[in-house]
Amino acid sequence: MRIDQFGQQIFSEQEICDLYYKNPDLRITSILIDSQLENTLDLDMFPTCATYQNKDCTVEEFDKEKQNIWLIPQEYKNMDIAKWVLDQCKDEAELQRAGQELLLYQERELFPLLQYLKYLVDTMRTHNIVWGVGRGSSVASFVLFLIGIHKINSLYYDLPIEEFLK
Repeated sequence: MRIDQFGQQIFSEQEICDLYYKNPDLRITSILIDSQLENTLDLDMFPTCATYQNKDCTVEEFDKEKQNIWLIPQEYKNMDIAKWVLDQCKDEAELQRAGQELLLYQERELFPLLQYLKYLVDTMRTHNIVWGVGRGSSVASFVLFLIGIHKINSLYYDLPIEEFLK
């Protein structure tokens, strides 16, 4: 398997066969086949695989294109995530910290990610799925704490947001 500049995994014929041997029920709708193999493979054998096409765009353009096709309910896509986050704050210090972080998220055009994370957390809670308490630099984000991604209050522990958004 090789990985392109966008982080996509491209598989050879042998690698796809190995995947099937390990898991015959594997859903392969997102597996990309190396375009060099297109003429050598029996594509009827792999009908749901997509042929990899090299993209002529930047990583940022690629990411933005993929964000537009995330499977997320419309109510979350339309959600004013900044307002929701600020509504969760209990005092002026929390409002200041959340506001500071939201400006940084907005500068990086990460509001769609925050909307998706809110949807993900709500879905996990609805289905009683357990997730971690928080790891690494993500615990420096008070906004992620408010959304429920982790359980570490970065404001309480005085963790600077710059540790997360480097």
